[in-house]
Amino acid sequence: MADEQAHEQELRSFYDAVGGMSFFERLVDDFYAGVQDDAVLAPLYPEYPDFTGARHRLTLFLAQYWGGPTTYNDERGHPRLRMRHFPFPVGPLQRDRWILHMSNAIAASGADESTRTALLDYFVPAAEHLRNDTGLPITSSTYGR
Repeated sequence: MADEQAHEQELRSFYDAVGGMSFFERLVDDFYAGVQDDAVLAPLYPEYPDFTGARHRLTLFLAQYWGGPTTYNDERGHPRLRMRHFPFPVGPLQRDRWILHMSNAIAASGADESTRTALLDYFVPAAEHLRNDTGLPITSSTYGR
């Protein structure tokens, strides 16, 4: 229990240290500036070409994950990231494009090296975890359609 509380305090401290919600708003805005013109990723968004909802959800999720307010859970419930991404083909190409745009957003954030490293240490495995399309027909999100 003490370890869990220490981890939660560490995340709250991270959220505060990077500047709170405004940091995550800028990060997500910079991320979507890249995504909006990406021929691989942009069409995957149900609201394309309007990313307002996606921006809102990602901002709230990241802020909450890194120790900020629980608004994401209040609005949407448990993140269930794999389930929410399953309808969209996320293969190596989509993963790599997502990481590229997030890496660019992190670089543009002005964050120090340890913050950039912490963010990438989360985003790279998270992007891999969300892959649902190996290229084999049975693992494709379009299987059976």
